Amino acid sequence: MAKRQKTNVKNENNERTDRLEFEGEVLESLPAAMFKVKMLNSSTTIMCVLSGKVRQNKIRILPGDKVVVEVSPYDLTRGRIMWRKTEKHVPVEGNE
Repeated sequence: MAKRQKTNVKNENNERTDRLEFEGEVLESLPAAMFKVKMLNSSTTIMCVLSGKVRQNKIRILPGDKVVVEVSPYDLTRGRIMWRKTEKHVPVEGNE
């Protein structure tokens, strides 16, 4: 019987190289931790689920949040939300 080849291709830093990462904005929250996310670099909308670490740490994802999505090159219509981007607080001139 032939051995099965590994599907997770990793580089020397032990990072996956077979996944694509994009930035997006959450449009809608759906049941079962699913989200509709619009890609920022195009007008494509994809269905995403939460990654295990986001779920474990109970990070809230709301519509309007900016997120980083990991997409498989085999199915570009589904992805995984890897982390939520936070907005840095910028002080307003005169209100310090």
